[in-house]
Amino acid sequence: MIWLVDGRSGAGKTTWARRMGAALGWPVAHLEDAYPGWGGLAAGSAAVAADMLDPARPGFRRWDWFARDFAGDWAGWVDLDPARPLIIEGCGAVTAANIAAARRFGEVWPIWVELDAATRHARAMARDEHFAGHWAMWAAQEDAHIAAHDPVGLAGWIVRPG
Repeated sequence: MIWLVDGRSGAGKTTWARRMGAALGWPVAHLEDAYPGWGGLAAGSAAVAADMLDPARPGFRRWDWFARDFAGDWAGWVDLDPARPLIIEGCGAVTAANIAAARRFGEVWPIWVELDAATRHARAMARDEHFAGHWAMWAAQEDAHIAAHDPVGLAGWIVRPG
């Protein structure tokens, strides 16, 4: 079983996925670790089907946010085992291609995490002091992802954190 957890920044995807992963004993793969920088939402989304759920070698290249490349100290290949229960979370997780790739391994739950814009913005600014300068660019990428892939329409479940 694979859960694909999507939503806009600050909605609570990571917190919810971590809590569910801990409660169920499932690993959680974070797209934040796969985005190639602040302009990389589409590339991170594509990495779900192309890399994370690749039947031959499932996993992904971790992005080093400090070195700003895939070759820094924090970078490297992360192996995944989608034949076992797995949660993949991050903006861009829910697309038709990612759902199809996940289905190769069994049941898929596409999930959208929804929260109002003001609360999301406040949460995002509180958690990362460097995000303020990237908020508008990131939100534009989220808008493009939603317009191109309709993750809300594809989601079988909507989570609204309190």
